[in-house]
Order: sequence, then structure tokens, then C-alpha cells
Amino acid sequence: MLNGDENVILDYRFSASEKLTWYFDHHVSAFATEAERVAFAERVRAGSVPRFFHDGAYGSCTKLISDVGAKHFDLDPAPVKALVDWADMIDRAAFPSAKMAVEKKEPVLKLMTVVEHLGDASFLERSVPVLLEHGIEALAELPLVRGAYAPFEAEQHKFVALVEERAKIVGDTVLVDLTETELDTAPKFVTYALFPKSLYSVVVTRSKKKCKLSIGYNPWCGVPRTHDIARICERHGGGGHPVVGAISLPSDETSTAKARGLASDIALELATPKT
Repeated sequence: MLNGDENVILDYRFSASEKLTWYFDHHVSAFATEAERVAFAERVRAGSVPRFFHDGAYGSCTKLISDVGAKHFDLDPAPVKALVDWADMIDRAAFPSAKMAVEKKEPVLKLMTVVEHLGDASFLERSVPVLLEHGIEALAELPLVRGAYAPFEAEQHKFVALVEERAKIVGDTVLVDLTETELDTAPKFVTYALFPKSLYSVVVTRSKKKCKLSIGYNPWCGVPRTHDIARICERHGGGGHPVVGAISLPSDETSTAKARGLASDIALELATPKT
């Protein structure tokens, strides 16, 4: 994949390929092996101009890039402050409430959903000029976005009902197995809105291409987190952050059964207090 004149990896695991020219990431699971971590450090030391950046203390890659641009390249972040603030809040799941994240009444949150599912080259070609000239709020209000969001809003109502129907409580963890239904979209934070006192959530879904385990800590529960979710996901080939992570498996029958069992095991692990 690294076959351009300039090759960038953004918000994803590091590659030790010599063809990589820029790297930005904030995941604590950015390095799959110690050798990759060493290779990253060597690239940082070798560069006369800094081009390799990783900081697991950041909640979002957007904020990392904004700060790097200001510090190392004299870029003024003011024109994109609203974009950075929204992206940082979304990536950190720093919404004032789970209800806000689920209901998506704010136009920018509708835009978030559209970009997540329909943000291909064609959409970006139409939307980026508006973003650059008028800002993220203006882009979010476009008929292009509102019309694209309508089907997702309808699907979300169905998804919420499905989660409510199939959720199981395992200690202070909500376990939701949705693999019986093929789902193309799985809105986030629904378990926290439905079960506000839950500490963790494990949701397993199945699409045509994969099974996905989405694991998270409820930032609105008011109880301190005791497990490192990134480390749990890494043990099974996934990754993420201490507060949220994911594991992907194929969607065939055998892998789906494995995903169900893995989800149950992780829910039980999260429900067991660490000593």
C-alpha cells in the first residue's frame, strides 16, 4: 500500500517500512511488536525534519496533528479550531452525556455518522472545500449531509431497540450479542444510554465482511476504570486505548461462534474486580 511519493499512516498501527515518510498516531497499541517500537524510535532520531509522531496521552489524532503543526511547522490552528474541538470530543467520547452521543441532535454529530459510513472520495471532494471555506458547522447543515443522514437515523432507532432486547448484564458489564442479525451500522454509546450505571460494555456484531467486538468503559458512570481495554484487545489481535478497543474476526460461522465466546469471556473478565 505504501507506493506513493509521500506515504502517510494516520491514526493506525505503525509500519517499519522504509517507504513510510510520515506517521501520526495516538493509540497505545500503535506498535504490534517491540521491534516496531524500536524502528519508530530510530526513525524519529534519524530525521532532520520531524515526521514521525506518536503520543498515547492524546485522546484524538486530530488534536495531536493540530499541536504538531503549531509546534513544528508554524501552522495556525485557529481557522480549524471548531473542527479540532469537535473531532477531539468525538474521539475521546467526551460528550456531556451518553444521551447526546446517541440522539445526535447536533448537526456535526449527524455529519460524523455520514463521514463514518459514506466518507468516500466523492463525498470528500464535495465537502472539503465547504469545510475549508465555511467551517464544520456550515458543512454539517448542507442538504448533502442532512439527506445522507436520514437513513442512518431510522436504522439507529432499530438498533437501540435491538440492543435493549438482547442485552445481558454480567456484573457491572453489559454484554450484547447481535450476531444473529447482519448489521452494516452499529451506533456507539447506546449501551451507556440504556444502562447508565454500567461500568463496561461488550458488543459483538456481524456484517458481511467481519465480526466485530466493541469493548468500552462508560465514561459517564462515575466509577473509576480498573481494566486496560487496549491490553485485553491486544491479546486477541485487536487494539485501541485503555478506555475503548475493538477486535475483528472473519464473519464465517466458525469465527462468529468464536467471537460470541470471546465476547462472553471478556465480559466476565471485565466484571471481575482486579486485585
